[in-house]
Amino acid sequence: MSKGTRESTQMGCRKRVSSWTVEEVHDWIKGQYPSHQSTFLLAVGHHAISGRALLRMNEGALERMGVKPQQQQEILQDILLLKVQEELENLNDIFMECFSS
Repeated sequence: MSKGTRESTQMGCRKRVSSWTVEEVHDWIKGQYPSHQSTFLLAVGHHAISGRALLRMNEGALERMGVKPQQQQEILQDILLLKVQEELENLNDIFMECFSS
């Protein structure tokens, strides 16, 4: 697990990805992709990509944002990890609701 992935996991424990602000998405990108963040980082700011929008990103959206094809797969894999994290948190909530009484 990369340093940026660990940081996003820790961040996700405090606040769900779907609740991230544009600034928090910006911070995640800066931590996750320090070597090639410029295009994606600028696009996120320009398009005001929140956590909810980040979780909906796909290859077409990244392409329209000007992200290079070789970077798209890495970004999409990291977004998939965030989606899984979000779903696990949702399942945990359901479990807690069902079995807390």
